[in-house]
Amino acid sequence: MLSPTPQRSWLAALAVYCRAPVITMLFLGFSAGLPFLLVFSTLSAWLRSDGVEVAAIGFFAWIGMLYSIKFFWAPVVDRLALPLLTRTFGQRRGWMLLAQSMIAAGLVGLAGLSPVGNLGWVALFALLVAFGSATQDIAIDAYRIESADDDVQAAMASTYIIGYRGGLLAAGAGALYIAASASWDVAYMSMAALMGIGVLTVLLRPEPKRASLSIQLIHEPKVRAFIRASRGKPKLLRRLGAWSIGALVCPFTDFFRRYGVKALWILMFIAVFRISDLAMASMANPLYIDLGFSLAEIANVTNIFGIAMSITGGMLGGLCVARYGIGPLLIFGAGLVMVTNLLFAVLAVVGNQLPMLVITIIGDNLANGLASAVFIAFLSSLTSRAYTATQYALFSSLMTLPGKFLSGFGGLVVTAQGYPSFFVIATLLGVPAIVLAVWISRDKELVPTPKPA
Repeated sequence: MLSPTPQRSWLAALAVYCRAPVITMLFLGFSAGLPFLLVFSTLSAWLRSDGVEVAAIGFFAWIGMLYSIKFFWAPVVDRLALPLLTRTFGQRRGWMLLAQSMIAAGLVGLAGLSPVGNLGWVALFALLVAFGSATQDIAIDAYRIESADDDVQAAMASTYIIGYRGGLLAAGAGALYIAASASWDVAYMSMAALMGIGVLTVLLRPEPKRASLSIQLIHEPKVRAFIRASRGKPKLLRRLGAWSIGALVCPFTDFFRRYGVKALWILMFIAVFRISDLAMASMANPLYIDLGFSLAEIANVTNIFGIAMSITGGMLGGLCVARYGIGPLLIFGAGLVMVTNLLFAVLAVVGNQLPMLVITIIGDNLANGLASAVFIAFLSSLTSRAYTATQYALFSSLMTLPGKFLSGFGGLVVTAQGYPSFFVIATLLGVPAIVLAVWISRDKELVPTPKPA
């Protein structure tokens, strides 16, 4: 029989939010969330208000693809030492500072432009912001994982979510308010200045302890084998080959070496955990509008109740993981996300009922906040400390890509079957996640247990 999972007291579990690494993620989350809307909805509002054609604005959505392919350059962030910055601040902080500089420079560049007649430059500066933002995400994820033990990761994820939401509010409502009262130039310059919060956080907090890159490389069997086999070759070629194997090959072979055949099932679980939620997301706003809710009603409910419940869910997820461990919460989170999707089907049936809209938004955001905090903790526990940036970037991309792909077919399903049937189908997509969560929760190799107080 399995020994019972050790549990912390609620007070000890709650104390996790007072730890310095957990508080740090609040500010780094803000720095991560701030640039996101500034190259999406906020930028679209600016372009349209300045008279840019809708067709041209649509192409700017492609900028978001950078966030989904960040695993391509994650090995560089993981392994490449930056001149001066890495030596002065460390691998993680050095890359964060470089990324934050790119974001700030891109925002300043946008502030100095008039969109009409300068769409090419707008696109280039927006790409700089998005690339810097995605790079910052890679470095922050690695920094978070390396800064604390697995049982603290859910709490760090929840404060990160809170900070991220704050960044979204500043970049969304905040930027629009500044633009309305002053100008778009002032709005984007203000957002560039707010990136100083992330910069200051990086400067004040220490670099996580980790072995140097050269030591990590030399301990890799594949790297040592390459060095032995390449004796007599030019030194530059040997160093480049050793770095490439350590940065591009070893992160993937390490994961499969540690988990064997289980690795395939783990990757499948990562791909399906949020598939029911992401697959239905594209049809949520069309549902609200087709039911006759006003834009003001939608904005007020999603902002007031949505953000509050997302933060509450994240905090609750971090607290419960600290007390009960990741395993039970994976099952509960997967089930909660699946069941709350049925609220949208009920809303589609009852029609324009504001109380039901409020209940739907509360349930959906509470479930997603909790499940996200738990799942981030799970992904962090799977990640090797030697390849944090590369492996976590791969996991996080795999987590969103299948659901986002399926969401593109949402309109076809709604047209053919109607909204209620669509949301029921989206709900059923969550069944494999629950089945796999039950299997994973029983494997003590895959889910860490909380340390007793």
